[in-house]
Amino acid sequence: MNSRFLMVLQVALAPPEKVGAVPLGTRVIVPITDGHFEGPKLRGKVLPGGGDWTLLRPDGVLELDLRITLQTEDGALIHLTSFGLRHGPPEVIAALGRGERVDPSSYYFRTLPRFETGAPQYAYLNRLLAVSTADRRAEGPVYTIDEIL
Repeated sequence: MNSRFLMVLQVALAPPEKVGAVPLGTRVIVPITDGHFEGPKLRGKVLPGGGDWTLLRPDGVLELDLRITLQTEDGALIHLTSFGLRHGPPEVIAALGRGERVDPSSYYFRTLPRFETGAPQYAYLNRLLAVSTADRRAEGPVYTIDEIL
């Protein structure tokens, strides 16, 4: 399978909203306050108002459900949704929880971004599949997104 670099996306997080124990695990909602993205064909900012609905499953896997709006430098809006999984050795996950910088190769953090836009210049995003590798940092996660060719 071939891929091509699409963009790097970084989001800034507000304090988490801890819903608590739910039937399938522990639910936390993390509001997205800001961010930016940049790639060869597009760049811009992340608008406030999105969020990441996370579910920590009993097996230790964190499910992520990211929903944000991107605004390109030329004013176009792009809706991004992304489902992902994050897991790793307990000591690595504990370090992430403390806000420590951890080598992203020491844990699994992958997402499947999807895009929707009505802007003609970015309509190609409506027709592609993408995958990202991510790095959880104290200031917010960084996603390196590749288009699947």
